[in-house]
Order: sequence, then C-alpha cells, then structure tokens
Amino acid sequence: MRAAVLGKPIEHSLSPVIHNAGYLAAGLHDWTYTRHECDEPALARFVDSLDETWAGLSLTMPLKEIALTVADEATPVAEAIGAANTLVLRGGRRLADNTDAPGMVDALAEIGLREAEEVAVLGAGGSARAALAAAHQLGAGAVQVYARRREAIIELEPVASALGLRLEARSWEEAVHVGDADLVIATVPKGVTDTLRLKWKPGAVLFDILYDPWPTPLAAEAENQGVRVLDGLALLLAQAVRQWTQFTGLDEAPVTAMREALYGAVPSRRTS
Repeated sequence: MRAAVLGKPIEHSLSPVIHNAGYLAAGLHDWTYTRHECDEPALARFVDSLDETWAGLSLTMPLKEIALTVADEATPVAEAIGAANTLVLRGGRRLADNTDAPGMVDALAEIGLREAEEVAVLGAGGSARAALAAAHQLGAGAVQVYARRREAIIELEPVASALGLRLEARSWEEAVHVGDADLVIATVPKGVTDTLRLKWKPGAVLFDILYDPWPTPLAAEAENQGVRVLDGLALLLAQAVRQWTQFTGLDEAPVTAMREALYGAVPSRRTS
C-alpha cells in the first residue's frame, strides 16, 4: 500500500521519516510513504490518478484549503476549520480530515493538560485555525487572538463561529499580557515572538509550533519561569500518528519508534 505527503515546497518534509518508521515498527513491509511536490492547480489531477493501492495523502501548504474541493466528504473539524491536512482513500471514497487540531490536543494531554478555560493564540494565519479548534476541544468558550493585522483576525471569525467560540481580537502590542492565559499557542513564523518579554501565570502552558532552531527565545524564557512547553515536533508527531492510524486502519501506532525517528532526523535535536 502507498501513502504520501503533498505540498510545495516539499523537500523539507519530515512526514516520510515518521510514517515509514511506523510501518517498519509495525511490520507493514509492503507499505511505503513518499513525498511529491504538488501545487493547487495540480492537486485534483494527482488525486484522480491514484489507484486502489493508495491509502491516503498528507497535505501541507498550499493545499490545505483546496483539499476540501477534491474530497467526497469531510469530517466536522475539517469543515469547521475550512482546511484539511489529510485525505483518507478507502472504498473509492475520499475523506478529508484535519489532524492538526486533535494532534495539538493529543500532545497537550501527554503533558497533563486536558482542559483549558483561558486560551490565547499568537498569530492569525492558517495554523491559528487549528489552534482555535484545539481550544474548542479543550473546553474554552473564548479565545484571545493576538496579531499584527486586525484584518487577519477578522478572517478567523467564520472559523470561530462554526466552532461556537467567541473570538477576542487583540493587537500585537497587547501580547505582553498573553502570559495570563492557561494555554498560549504560538503560530507565528520564526523571529516574530523573539522580543516578547512575558510574565507567566503559575501552571501556564506554551505550545510553540516552531521546532528548529530550538528553543525559541519565547520558549526558553517560559521554561525559565517554570512553564510547561511543547514544540512543533510534538505537533508534527501527533498529527502524523492520527494520519497513520487512519491510513492503515490499525487502532494503535508505534509512537515510540515514530518519535525516535523524527527527533533523530533533526540534527539539533538528536539525543545521541
């Protein structure tokens, strides 16, 4: 059986490392996972060309929104977010899903955070959509979103509405207060949060979706104040584990082997 990750650019993707390590550990020797460069105009043609030996596709930028247009059906979370990072191919049908949001929840559960009343999101781009869905799954009724452009926050309002969340727009200058939240999810590019100097509340958690180089200045300062911190590798692994089980149909993935392969593939994070 076959699976792959699609996007443009795609040569940097670590998804093959994670998925193939899972296949090997589970004894699925006839399974392969590859990467293919694909842009938006080419997605429908690529999906149409697949035969019954294909189990699924992982989708990264810029394909997450257009993925919904090539699916026969979509999960509620993918519909609410308006984006899918997963296409499950089974029985001639294409199911679009988004494992980023539940992946965030899974990763947070591993460090003991299973609910959060006060959630703040740094940034209002594509990853912020998944962050809103994760906040909803954690029980938050409202989410504070801090961004440099108010227009970007406004674009998130349909997502928040679909999830039943109250969206509270905050300027980037107000981000100095973000440490007052129970959970902060940083979705901005490298360097954007480097000058933030925060005072963190006791028990707070930071989920910074960056991972290399690590730690970011934001994460390092948070850890120095006793904050529990998760990085982008935790998200990359968790969302891939959910895809792996959907593609293979197995109930459990060999997470330890997949984690070891992932961290071993990032030079700055190798433990040996």
